[in-house]
Amino acid sequence: MLTELLAPAGNLYKAKIALLYGADAVYIGGKQFSLRARASNFDYSMIEELVKFAHDLNKKVYVTMNMVFHDEDVFGLDEYLLELEKIGVDAIICSNMIVIEKAKALTNLEIHLSTQFSLTNSVLSNYFYKQGVKRVVLSREASLDEIKMIQSKSQTDLEVFIHGGMCVSYSGRCTLSNYTVLRDANRGGCAHTCRWLYNLYEGDSLVSDDYDFQMSSKDLEATNQIKDLLDLKVASLKVEGRMKSIHYIATVINTYRMMIDDYEMNCMRPIEQYQSEIKKAENRLTSHGFFEGETTIEQQLYNSRSEVPTKEFVGLVKAYDYENKELVIQQRNYFEPKDRLEILMPDKTIIQLQAGIIRDEEDLELDAARHPLQIVRIACPIAVMDNSMIRKII
Repeated sequence: MLTELLAPAGNLYKAKIALLYGADAVYIGGKQFSLRARASNFDYSMIEELVKFAHDLNKKVYVTMNMVFHDEDVFGLDEYLLELEKIGVDAIICSNMIVIEKAKALTNLEIHLSTQFSLTNSVLSNYFYKQGVKRVVLSREASLDEIKMIQSKSQTDLEVFIHGGMCVSYSGRCTLSNYTVLRDANRGGCAHTCRWLYNLYEGDSLVSDDYDFQMSSKDLEATNQIKDLLDLKVASLKVEGRMKSIHYIATVINTYRMMIDDYEMNCMRPIEQYQSEIKKAENRLTSHGFFEGETTIEQQLYNSRSEVPTKEFVGLVKAYDYENKELVIQQRNYFEPKDRLEILMPDKTIIQLQAGIIRDEEDLELDAARHPLQIVRIACPIAVMDNSMIRKII
């Protein structure tokens, strides 16, 4: 069994980018029952369009239904499940027995158990297998040794998170957001309160400096653990980040795609090559999370800024003009003539070129591409695929 690479998608275009750049499947949130209320969640027509797009590529679409249900949240559940089955989604991801029971009674939808359930042992995975669950998404608090043990005893398929945000609470079971801004993290409203900056006191004494204390953890990056997870033959490796940019999704998914493909062909490169590539995405500070066991201060963020924004992503290729041998680019960050550029294509091809004359849609020569989303053109002797990412070499 080949291990699946599963990607996040906050909107329809991001979902398509993830699939084009190497994801075997994407997971999305619908307008109801999802834990990503602020993501650009999918209505029925968008889900249908995505399912057709994915299935044409022999890939899959999963829909999350993993919120904590209160009485008022159950309204419309039957109709929603029936509509998802009619559309042809490949699985639902849930954390509540009412969804599991309803899905079994009303549909033939494949059922996955969300990481929100915090599953960390094979006894529970086998219990859910008897309840009709095909796959369980393990808690992010499970170590590699624990994953190995669970895999050896489980009847269900296992899915493991490998990249993205980690919660300061146990598998997302947090009430900080409720307490600070009355937004329920377990019903899709997390305000990421743990990432805010605070003053820290010991008694009456201030021990932090100018609101520099935060309590969140570093993001997860499992490049060092991928080979171990592939050796274990877990069913799916999951990237987190439905709110992330298309450049982040394309870069991260492309890197893990390369790792999985290289592993399958028994020709893995030095790990530093993959890590260098993945760092080109806009990122927070990262660590291995719980994969190596209990975490230490090295996995936490206390008084350091976590974001590492980059300006390397300068444009998205909208088309290649074969007649004039030019790239038609939607500009994203500033770049100038003579800048050295790197182009990442959906098929994993990477080419380099030096930017020449930059022209706008009226064929006027520009001293720089300085307006986000402006359409510009530059010469390129090599044909480039649509939706390729252009990065400045710094």
